[in-house]
Amino acid sequence: MGITKRSPFRYFPTSPEIIRLAVMMYVRFALSPRNVEDLLQERGIDISYETGRFWWHRFGPLFASEIRKLGVSGMRSSRWRWHLDEVLVKINGERHYLWRAVDHEGGVPESFVTKTRDKKAALRFLKKKHRRHGRADEIVTDRLRSYGAALNVLGIPERQEAGRRGNNRSENSHQLFRKRERAMLRFRRMRTLQKFASV
Repeated sequence: MGITKRSPFRYFPTSPEIIRLAVMMYVRFALSPRNVEDLLQERGIDISYETGRFWWHRFGPLFASEIRKLGVSGMRSSRWRWHLDEVLVKINGERHYLWRAVDHEGGVPESFVTKTRDKKAALRFLKKKHRRHGRADEIVTDRLRSYGAALNVLGIPERQEAGRRGNNRSENSHQLFRKRERAMLRFRRMRTLQKFASV
């Protein structure tokens, strides 16, 4: 006899559909919690912005995981080219780097936060990506030397294509992230940034 899986919404009086709507509005359209609160109130749904933020923290990773599982088959077929890049983000005034992998369709199936952007950080990011999604036939990067050094360790330096123009897809993907980042105002912990980037 199998164990019945408990609903993650069982302790919440609000319907799962409303919670999902609020979280997806917050993520998909780069809205602030107060913007989401105003839009929901226009639809007759009365929640505070603190509630919306709590829902995002509680259910955002869950919804993102569901979307990734639905796209696993397509992601496996899109291994032929990945665009990798890193973006500077400040947490409590300190520099951190968000490493992101963008597939040829513009999706961001993998992200990783580190304090440095050296060979060790690049290697950890690449190993995480390969473990979850397999190895790409082509890996497009900028001219950061850390990528080449990490790919040498993995034994696949010939798969790298380095150049600023070739990595425009990854650069363009940063624009949506920056828009969402401004709505968040700031990050206080690496864990918060990692969760934010993964949703």
